Amino acid sequence: MTSDEQTLLNHYNINTLYPTAWPIEKNESDASGDEQSTNMTKRLAHSRSKSRYSALIHNGSDRRSLVPGSEKTGDGIENLVQKDEPDPLGGPDSVVRILRQKGLPVEEDQRLRNRFLLSSTTFSPTLYLSHVHSDASTQSLLRGLESLSGSIDQKSASLKVLVESNFERFVRAKTTIDNVYAEMRNQGADTPVAELPRTRSRITSKGSAHFRNSSAQGPFSSRGVDKPLPSDKKKHALVKESEYGVQGIKAPLIEVAVKAEEIWGPALGGRAREETLKSAMASVEECREIFEVGPALSSCIKRKDYDSLVDEYRKARRFAEEARATANQASGGRGSLTDSQVYRVIITARMWSGVENQIDEFKREIWRRLINVEAPPPPSAGQNTPDEPMALIGVLLELGVEDNPIWFWLLSRYDYLKTKIAASFERSRVEIEILRRRLANAEPPPLRTVIAHLKGPRDSASHDKMHHLDTPAVLELWDLIHSSVCYLLSTSGGLLGEVIEFWDKAQAFIDGKTQRTLPTGLDGQSEKHHRLSLDGIKDLQKGFVELIEILRDSVFAFFAEPPIEDVSMLYSPLPSTTPTTPKSAVFAPFAHQDSRFRFDASNPPPPSPKRGEAWEDYAFWPPHANALSGTHYLDKVLSLVGTAAMELGDLRPLSSSSRVQEGLKTLINGTRERCVSALAAAWIRDAEKFHLMETFARSSDRRELTKLPAYFLAFEKAVLSGLDRLVYVPGVTSKAGSSILITPPTSTTLKLIRRDFTKTIYVLLSDMIKDAEKHSSRNNTLILQPMDPASLSLNDSLDDAKGKSQSTRLLLTMSNIKYFQTDLIPQLITHFETSFSLKIPEETRTIKDALSQIEAKLFKSYTGPSAEKLASTIYNGITSPNWVPTTDRPTELRPYVYETLLQLVYIHTEVSTTAPPLLHAIISHLFERIVGSFLDAIRARTDRYSLPALMQATLDVEFVASTMSQYTTAAAGALQEEVYRELDQRTDKSARARLQKELPDMRAILKKLREGTRGEFSCFRRPRAKT
Repeated sequence: MTSDEQTLLNHYNINTLYPTAWPIEKNESDASGDEQSTNMTKRLAHSRSKSRYSALIHNGSDRRSLVPGSEKTGDGIENLVQKDEPDPLGGPDSVVRILRQKGLPVEEDQRLRNRFLLSSTTFSPTLYLSHVHSDASTQSLLRGLESLSGSIDQKSASLKVLVESNFERFVRAKTTIDNVYAEMRNQGADTPVAELPRTRSRITSKGSAHFRNSSAQGPFSSRGVDKPLPSDKKKHALVKESEYGVQGIKAPLIEVAVKAEEIWGPALGGRAREETLKSAMASVEECREIFEVGPALSSCIKRKDYDSLVDEYRKARRFAEEARATANQASGGRGSLTDSQVYRVIITARMWSGVENQIDEFKREIWRRLINVEAPPPPSAGQNTPDEPMALIGVLLELGVEDNPIWFWLLSRYDYLKTKIAASFERSRVEIEILRRRLANAEPPPLRTVIAHLKGPRDSASHDKMHHLDTPAVLELWDLIHSSVCYLLSTSGGLLGEVIEFWDKAQAFIDGKTQRTLPTGLDGQSEKHHRLSLDGIKDLQKGFVELIEILRDSVFAFFAEPPIEDVSMLYSPLPSTTPTTPKSAVFAPFAHQDSRFRFDASNPPPPSPKRGEAWEDYAFWPPHANALSGTHYLDKVLSLVGTAAMELGDLRPLSSSSRVQEGLKTLINGTRERCVSALAAAWIRDAEKFHLMETFARSSDRRELTKLPAYFLAFEKAVLSGLDRLVYVPGVTSKAGSSILITPPTSTTLKLIRRDFTKTIYVLLSDMIKDAEKHSSRNNTLILQPMDPASLSLNDSLDDAKGKSQSTRLLLTMSNIKYFQTDLIPQLITHFETSFSLKIPEETRTIKDALSQIEAKLFKSYTGPSAEKLASTIYNGITSPNWVPTTDRPTELRPYVYETLLQLVYIHTEVSTTAPPLLHAIISHLFERIVGSFLDAIRARTDRYSLPALMQATLDVEFVASTMSQYTTAAAGALQEEVYRELDQRTDKSARARLQKELPDMRAILKKLREGTRGEFSCFRRPRAKT
């Protein structure tokens, strides 16, 4: 600072060369200046004709202090404080020089300097001694005290002289002031001024006479024409009631001011406004960027343009820091601010206040959105879907927050998933139970519908297989069960996928990979949020394991527990005005409020009736569902369970936990056993109904069979294949590490499957015997009643489905049993052993024994009546009195022989046209019975056989034996020899000898008879080999 600048500061008693306001101390009255001008005013009073109050008029001349270099104190009153003083303790001659040497800015700061000057009222002895005499000794201070005492004594003597010499002046001035004040105060009072008490001083009298003479010539003198009334005088009295003498001129001044405002106000105001607007426009243009920050922030928030928002916030923060630096510089005394700087600081402060309000509100909104934000959908091929949670976290980190948004989002996501899993499972469970109850309380499907669905594996095309699995109501429930399990366990779009995605993101935060893409905020203030504590990592791992256990326990409870009783969750639908919170967002998958699950709370669906059905114990099995639909859907459901368990078992926090691994293993194996048990029960129930599809309609492939074996073979293979997929879960076991979670089926499970496999065959075979042995007239209607013509295939005819005789049914059943025994059962056993890698020799032997018994029973049922009829015919013919020939050489057969053979022809025709594979066995058996009947009939005759009778018997037996030679068996041959022995025993020796002579002729007769019946009995001939 130059010496000229310092001189200006000292002269005007200011701190800066660029003051921004008028000092308050300059406005206070200068009492000392008024006292100094009193005498001069008295001397001029007689020379001028002025008011009696002219002595009070302030002299506007420039008065200077009597002491050169005098200054004013902090209250604006001038005193004798000098710019510099000698040391009052007798030291150096300049206190300011000593302070300057010590580094104190006493020349720049006048207040600080006055505290070291003895002539100042703000003199501080303590401060003075601590700086000026900081290194003085005790002796030097004592000498300084003596010097100060002497100086005080000298100044006291001078002061006494001054007072004594000016005492008369002081008294005279005091008297004059008192008289003038009293006269002004009592103006307008009743007591005349002349009667006021006077001071008994000649000086005072002289002064009083002077004032009375002057006042008589003033404008307010009583000698004037316009003599004011006493009330007008009171207006000018120096009292409070007259507002200390200004009441009289107040009203005229107000009127003049109003008039002036009316005339000159618009002109002066317009110019002022113009100047104001110009100044404002210039300031706005200069600070345009500051004004634009607030609206730009609002626009970015509305557009959700977070990048631009952060840029604008950085800009606003830069402006605020600049303004703060400017203000701090001014407050530190390093210079003053110009008007433009002050204005810029003010608008920046207002702008920053608005920006902070907007940012705070925006942060609160971001926190709310971060709580309720949904997981982003998986990106499709070739597309990058923005991750909204990461964007929100990035914005919060960029703007700067106290709480850690990463940890906050992870915790809120954990709470959201935990609530969503529980609520979704309970909701799905109740919806499934509602449909299950309605299905259980409805009428069972008609038998024709059941049969049509059981034919599905053979009749349905591959593209139409789903439609023929089961009834629409059952398929609807199966679809709901599958979709519910899929929603819980699917890794793409399901809750399990959300849980795994949550852990992937948490693991990325734990590893620090995600933080690489997140901002650190302004000046790195958010960098502390990039690190997760060890306790936080452990809590995340525990939370993830807890979510998996909740999901696992929910799924296992659905399969392992019986159907629930409480369905009150669906009594009241969710209100549409529910606020958006994590808990209310849980029900988003069910927000559609399907009409199937709407019902009156006073009339809920009744519980399932207890009829002893196996499906009543399974919450996942639709009532009246067949095994075919069960294998199809349970295969998909168990594949979902196995795949989910495998996905979870490979995750890092779960792979090292033996408890979690055991839980996943229990989930798969327990669910598998429950599914197998439910399917096995339905398998038996379907097998019990399978015989109802027997219409004895011929198979198009093999006419000796009905369609039942093919249907049963396809059905059994479908169920066995489904059980194979349920037991071994092939879609999951092919993955690496699956053997840890998916164990081989238990012996109990395999024993159950073996038992039910054998039982289904037994059930069908026993029902086939019952249907075949029913009486034709009544039981045909019973068998065919469930079927209508529309259910028959194109290869069937109404004649095939109606009017089947009992013998035909027996033959077809025997043919079916034969097919079971030779082809179908071996196929099924091979399929079973291949599917389950299990040999079942005991079951195979048992089934074969059962088939043999059934075959024998049916064979007997068919051949028994025919054999009895043939035996009766032979017996009646031989035991007839007319049987013995009347001639010595019989040449014809007896009629019973033709009748017997014609019966065989009928049986041959029936068997050959119905079941050709059974022909040889049936005819051979009947031939044996015929030979046996000959033996019984010959024995039945009591008389001995003569030669003609012997010849007739031989001719009859030989003709039948030669005709049926193709069907001769060892047993038949043995019986025939027994017949001849019996004839030999019943005749004499001479007859036998004569018979030997007649044998050539008898052979000729026999040949002739066979030639004559070639056409009638040609069916018994051996067919010629095809060349």
